[in-house]
Amino acid sequence: MTASAPETAALERAEAFLAARGLEPFPFQRAAWRAYLAGMDGLIHAPTGVGKTWAAFLGPLAEAAAEEAEAAPALSVLWVTPLRALAHDTLARLAEARDALAPGWRVGLRTSDTSAAERRRQERRLPTALVTTPESLSLLLSREDAPRRFAALRCVVVDEWHELLGSKRGVQTELGLARLRAFRPGLRTWGLSATIGNLAEARDALLGADGDPARRALVRGAPAKRYAVEALLPESVERFPWAGHLGTRMAGRVIAAIEAARSSLLFTNTRSQAERWFRELVTRRPDWLGAIALHHGSLDPSVRREVERLLRAGELKAVVCTSSLELGVDLSPVDRVLQVGSPKGVARLIQRAGRSGHRPGARSEALGVPSHALELVELSAARQRVAEGRVEARPPVKEPMDVLVQHLVTAAAGGGFEAGAMRAEVRSTHAFRDLSESDWRWCLDFAAGSGSVLAAYPDYARIRLEAGRYVVAGPRLARRHRANIGTINAGAAVPVRALNGRSLGTIEERFVSRLRPGDRFVFAGKAVELVRFRDRVAHVRRVRSVRVAIPRWDGTSFPLSTELAEGVRARIAEARDGIHADEAMRAAGPVLARQAERSRLPGRGELLVERIATREGEHHFLYPFAGRCAHEGLGALLAHRLTRERPVTVTTSANDYGLELLCAEPVGLAEADWRRLLAERGLAADLRACVNEGALARRQFRDIARIAGLVFESHPGEGKSARQLQASSDLFFDVLAEHDPDNRLLAQARGEVLTEQLEIGRLRAALRRIAAMSIVPAEPGGLTPLSFPLYADRLRAHSVSTEKWEKRMARMARRLETETGAAP
Repeated sequence: MTASAPETAALERAEAFLAARGLEPFPFQRAAWRAYLAGMDGLIHAPTGVGKTWAAFLGPLAEAAAEEAEAAPALSVLWVTPLRALAHDTLARLAEARDALAPGWRVGLRTSDTSAAERRRQERRLPTALVTTPESLSLLLSREDAPRRFAALRCVVVDEWHELLGSKRGVQTELGLARLRAFRPGLRTWGLSATIGNLAEARDALLGADGDPARRALVRGAPAKRYAVEALLPESVERFPWAGHLGTRMAGRVIAAIEAARSSLLFTNTRSQAERWFRELVTRRPDWLGAIALHHGSLDPSVRREVERLLRAGELKAVVCTSSLELGVDLSPVDRVLQVGSPKGVARLIQRAGRSGHRPGARSEALGVPSHALELVELSAARQRVAEGRVEARPPVKEPMDVLVQHLVTAAAGGGFEAGAMRAEVRSTHAFRDLSESDWRWCLDFAAGSGSVLAAYPDYARIRLEAGRYVVAGPRLARRHRANIGTINAGAAVPVRALNGRSLGTIEERFVSRLRPGDRFVFAGKAVELVRFRDRVAHVRRVRSVRVAIPRWDGTSFPLSTELAEGVRARIAEARDGIHADEAMRAAGPVLARQAERSRLPGRGELLVERIATREGEHHFLYPFAGRCAHEGLGALLAHRLTRERPVTVTTSANDYGLELLCAEPVGLAEADWRRLLAERGLAADLRACVNEGALARRQFRDIARIAGLVFESHPGEGKSARQLQASSDLFFDVLAEHDPDNRLLAQARGEVLTEQLEIGRLRAALRRIAAMSIVPAEPGGLTPLSFPLYADRLRAHSVSTEKWEKRMARMARRLETETGAAP
């Protein structure tokens, strides 16, 4: 479609806007602008730092300039972002373009951090362009006047769509987009993504199941970005490593790497690790106080924003951070990224590396810092995968009933809905395109409090039918619903405040509830002392202390991705053939050589099974290289099948490379036995039996019950502890299991345990791969470099003191270094 003369003039002004900043528009940016003006929807896929924001936003601005709209139009562009930190940066960039191209527009921000004064202004009139999050979008959709407030909306942009895809937040976003399309037929939807392997599926999940495929654009960005990925090699490599044993012993080399750069980001995979590394750096380099900072999601928002401001201004030498700085924020002064430990995924490494050289044409540098020797293999494999551009896919989530139930209450509060129209609207999403009539009717009845054992309780009749439309069943229920909207599990976090009332952030309730007044720990990079823990608030004071605890936060512990696991298998097979592709593999050479000497390095098409007898019993170590979650599921499966066949006590442990089965009595398993135990047949049923025998489904149900509105993290003005939440959800679990065993939420809990915790899809693929492999037995007579980390992890799980465990592992590793065939 040819642009009109006014649109052409507006596009020329857009190009002039970039030219004034020394930028030449990329072809993908021009393609996105033209596709938008032609009325198309689409997904823009481009590397980090090449201008995806301008590609998505300048089209709507050009359209507004062409129409010479009124001074302050109503809400026209909604920009949805997964992170609040990203929201502030995006707002500044949109305001910059607004000033140049459409000065009559107002731009604003709506997240949980938005001030009360700004919320009051938005109550009167929303800005022309609004930056928000999926949760705040749902809150806006729950307002009674939602149809009117979105009546002029023209475009929705979903930033970092790959970060939402594959999660319930993504489904929440899909449902929100479907609601907006119902309000505004013809609404244009665009998404931005930098690192994802299944682009077409990601586009279709964003744009929904309806619509003309010919009017769906997939705009690919500028030429591939250049990445330099290297490993920071330790001075020496122990041949019997365990997870994290290098720890901060690499700090000296990290400090040297930071000194050699203008500004660096030091990424860690957990908040606890970030706290530990920040404290280590300032302890070793006290002259860096004020020049380095800490950034993670549990710090107070004002602290995070100040760190981001100082980093953008070039006033910080380094920031120790987690994934809180992984996405989209423009950090142009950063010229080096360090990754502590394995990134566990190719896309994550690319995303983090892209924080450096965050500008067109610049090279992004990432330096891996191994936390144990085998991570040198992972870093080498990741480097190869980045060079080949092999990035993981993120499959979308299908039919989470808890999210749909929550959305129905949101829609009922937001002006109400007619059942038939809402069913069609829900089925227009990718997540619910195959929703059956019986499942739809169940969700509708569940939200209305009918058709279940909860029918006698008015609080669970959250929607009701009035004059042919479902509406929320009263203002009190609407307020409670709005206070609990969202799919993020944050119920176990409690505020941390200084004695003067200043907010420091949040911490896990499970950690702080074990402390007594006077106990000391590190928070926000500072040593603090607990004064009191009252009303779910931890009050602390600053102290000087050498020995302090490091808090642990619940959250994602990244498993090795499928793509990276394949790379690790390939690297080990190469080492077996005498090939060491780079410096990282050469540094890992002594570990792999000792493995080959004491046992065997598995080659391509081989499953290595090591058997070791000790005083504890008979240990079997298997190495499928399928990732920790799949190995945990495989361990549970093998233990279940083995104990079903014979009376034996089995203990399991798992890591990313393999799993351990410890049998109290010898079981003498031959190849035929392993083939039977590792058969794919009956996988789902046997895993469900494992789940029914454990507490996994019960724990998973807690999050589902909260999202579906059975239990509440907070009522307006109050909150519930994690223990109260679990007790409430346990009660519902027991009642539903006894009186409503076919309840969809129970089935969902069991299904999520299989798909998310035990990764049945990945486990099934591993079993199929194993069926085509040769099973190679080995009896090394003692622990090997591959089995030692599994042995250590099992001991840590039963250790009272981490310090005692670390000392014991260090002694054992030293002994194994000097002994041949020694049993633990």
